[in-house]
Amino acid sequence: MKLSNKMIKIVKNIFFFLLFVAVLPATAQITSSSPYSQFGLGDLKGSLLPQNRAMGGLSQGIRKPGLYDNINLANPASYSSLELTAFDVGASMDIRNLSKNGVSGKNQLNSTLSHINFGVPVNRFSAVSFGLVPYTDLGYQFSNSGLIDTNKVNYIYSGEGGISKAYMGYGFKFGKNFSFGFNLAYLFGNLKQNRAFEFANEKTTVFNSRTQYSTSVGGLSYDYGLQYSAELTDKTKFIFGYTGNSGNSLNSRNNTVTTRYRKDVLGDELATADSTFYSVGTKNKIKMPLTHTAGFAFEKTNGWLIGADFTYSKWADYREGASNPGLNNSYGIIVGGQITPDANAITNYFKLVDYRFGVKYDKTFVQIGNNDINQYALTFGFGFPLPRNRSSFYKINLSAELGQRGTEKNNLVRDRYLGLHLGFTLNDKWFQKSYIE
Repeated sequence: MKLSNKMIKIVKNIFFFLLFVAVLPATAQITSSSPYSQFGLGDLKGSLLPQNRAMGGLSQGIRKPGLYDNINLANPASYSSLELTAFDVGASMDIRNLSKNGVSGKNQLNSTLSHINFGVPVNRFSAVSFGLVPYTDLGYQFSNSGLIDTNKVNYIYSGEGGISKAYMGYGFKFGKNFSFGFNLAYLFGNLKQNRAFEFANEKTTVFNSRTQYSTSVGGLSYDYGLQYSAELTDKTKFIFGYTGNSGNSLNSRNNTVTTRYRKDVLGDELATADSTFYSVGTKNKIKMPLTHTAGFAFEKTNGWLIGADFTYSKWADYREGASNPGLNNSYGIIVGGQITPDANAITNYFKLVDYRFGVKYDKTFVQIGNNDINQYALTFGFGFPLPRNRSSFYKINLSAELGQRGTEKNNLVRDRYLGLHLGFTLNDKWFQKSYIE
C-alpha cells in the first residue's frame, strides 16, 4: 500500500499538531501525579524513546532492529550502528488513578514534551548523539487528618517540578564484534515541596502554617556502555549489552520558608501574615546510586527481535548532604520484542509496520512500613513507516504502557496508570559529505 506525497504531508501535520497540543498544557501543569514521586528526586523516567518503551524498556541488546537507524541512548555503544543522521522528537501523556481503602479518586491527566534527540555518524565505525530528555518528574498532592486536643487538623502535602537531562555521547566499534560508548550529561531542574498544617473547623480565627522547600539541582553525570554482537546464521544474530555508572555527585541549593496564614469563611486562603522561619541558599551534595544494567537480544535481520534486561541500583547509598532518606536498593526485569512481518512489502502496508510488546517488573527504591512498593506493567506499540523521500526515511512510533505501582494493602495507595508516548523519527544524510563519481 503506497501513500501519496499529499498523504505524507497530512500525516506529518497531524503529528506536529498533536505534539503542539501536548506541549501547551505541560507548561501550565504538573507532569506527574503520583504520591510515590515524593521520594528521592522524583519518578525516574528512563533514557528511553517510544520504540524502546513499547518493548518494556528493552535497550541493552538493541542496535538497529530493522531498516531504520535508531537512537538508543540507554546504551551509548549502540551509536556505532548509525549509518544515517537520525532525528527523534516526541511527546508523552499519562492518565493516573489513585485508590486507597477501596476508594478511587478522579483520573488525572498529565502531558509533556518527552524528548528531542540527534544521532550523527562520524565515520563507518562511530557516531555521536546529543539531545534533551526528562530525568525525573515530581508531582503529588494528598492530605491526612488528625486531632490536637479536640481540634481537627489537616496535614496537606504537595510537590511539583522535575529534572531534565541534556547529554552528548559517542559510540564506536572496535574489532568485528565489539562496540563501546559513553554519555556525558548535565542534570538540572527545580523541585518544590510543601507541608501545610491547617485547622479544619476554626478557619477564620487561627493561624495555619506552611513550610515550603525549594531545591535547585545541577551537576554532571556520565555512563558507559558495551555491546557484543555475534552472527549465529546469515540472518540471525545475538547481541549482549551492558551499561553502568560509578555513582555521580550533583550540587543542590536549598531554600526553606515557613509562613503563617488564615482562611476566610469560604475556605479561601488570605494573604500571608508573616514568616516564622527563613533559610536561603543552603548548599548540599547529592550522591547518586551506582547502577548496572545487562541484557541480551536475539534478532533476525529486518524480521523479529526478542530480548531481556536486568537492572540493579544501589539506592541505599543515595545521600542528600549527610542525610540518608531511607531508600532501598532496587532492581528490575524486562522482557520484550518486536516483529515486522515483511520489511520489503510493496502491496500490504501493514506488513511494513513494526509490532512491539513487552512486560516489566520493578522493585522500586521505596519502602513504606516494611512494605516494598513494586511496579508491574504491560507494554505494546507500533512503528508506522512512511514512504522514503529521496534519501530520507520517516517513521511514527507509538507506545502504550498499562501499569500499577503500590497496593491498597496495609493502608497504602495503589497507583494505576496508562502511559502513552508518541515519537517522530527521521533518517537522512545530514552533515555527511556527498561524492560524485
